[in-house]
Amino acid sequence: MSRIDQIFSRLRAKGERALVAYFTAGDPSVEVTEKVVCAAVENGADLIELGFPFSDPLADGPVIQRASQRALQHGMNFERLIRLIELLRARVQAPLVVMTYVNPILRRGGGVIAKDLVQAGLDGLIIPDLPPDESGELGKALRQSGLDLIYLAAPTSSPERLRLIARRSQGFIYLVSLTGVTGARDQLPPDLIQHLRDLRAVTKKPICVGFGISTPEHARVVGEWADGVVVGSAIVRLIEEHASSPDLIRRVGHFIQSLKAPLESRGSGSGARGSQNTKSDPGPRTPDPGPPTP
Repeated sequence: MSRIDQIFSRLRAKGERALVAYFTAGDPSVEVTEKVVCAAVENGADLIELGFPFSDPLADGPVIQRASQRALQHGMNFERLIRLIELLRARVQAPLVVMTYVNPILRRGGGVIAKDLVQAGLDGLIIPDLPPDESGELGKALRQSGLDLIYLAAPTSSPERLRLIARRSQGFIYLVSLTGVTGARDQLPPDLIQHLRDLRAVTKKPICVGFGISTPEHARVVGEWADGVVVGSAIVRLIEEHASSPDLIRRVGHFIQSLKAPLESRGSGSGARGSQNTKSDPGPRTPDPGPPTP
């Protein structure tokens, strides 16, 4: 059983939903990324998704595009990504997933890059431009390495395609809430619950919903139906707006707490976070500073 399988099994046993927190690796620096990820895990994030910056991020909206450009300008590359994963794996037990595109993987060779990522401590990959029916030898190499290959299901996916995605996905299935790119939205799509029902009808695997999830209320609503939520642009925007602030880590930690709270089991209250998966205790949490600027 993979580390991702274990976390969903544990959360399901507690009646709890997963919070998947996305960070652009290297924005504003590798050092800051390490700190905000550790703060996120300490404050309730169950899985961490690291976006590997790419010059043509076709699935990402303007917030993550800007973060990718900043990370690239600051020298983020594959070697630094490996080092970041190693640093995080030494500090947290939470599953680590990388979101990237086919081109960076093909440039290094699927088998080679998979071996390096697994040795560094990575658990899974999300590759938006690698559909399950076209993954071929690349997908086979990635799966054989021990990485969970997580596929995306879209609102436009047919029942047949949903079944294919459900069969091929490992760890969890990433349900895209809307047609379009990533980015915080004010409202959830009105047909999201129906899409969740359609996907749930063909699989028992964990389903996490992403794209547009940006507030605790969004998390609460989606958590009623899905196994987890993915929050990306709202976190990345918070980092963008407060990158030079001395209280950046505090703000990120508080925002993560606010997102996780509605996903915790109703019967366990705040104690559901009692077994938080950090290897070293970074110290007591900062008292609630009030809502961060989103």
